[in-house]
Amino acid sequence: MFGALQNRAAAYAKVGVETGVTTADPHKLILMLFDGAILSIATATSAMDRKDIPTKGQAISKAIEIIMNGLKASLDQDAGGELAARLSALYDYMSERLLYANLHNSRPALDEVSGLLHGLREAWEGIAPAARATAAA
Repeated sequence: MFGALQNRAAAYAKVGVETGVTTADPHKLILMLFDGAILSIATATSAMDRKDIPTKGQAISKAIEIIMNGLKASLDQDAGGELAARLSALYDYMSERLLYANLHNSRPALDEVSGLLHGLREAWEGIAPAARATAAA
């Protein structure tokens, strides 16, 4: 019975995320990507502490996937100019640090990437009113 309850809870959470994605504006979608990457790193950190190697590896892989195929892929290199180029390089660096963290069980590398993502997320969240005003115009 407990397993069935967990499955229902997971299904409910998945529907919530899918609903959030389908109703979110582009700005909110980027926030969701940041949140997903941060959550994956937190999962990897917890798994590393428990010496749960498979879960650590899966969580780090998911974080890399979100960073490279979500955040980095969403950059507009033409319109973004130097800022987009710098963010692209930062996302590459984060990916490399996560690979290092996975190979060497490096908690500091996980913490570093998590801190970078938190900073970027905070900055992105801070421009929300400007993004909404621009979209409305």
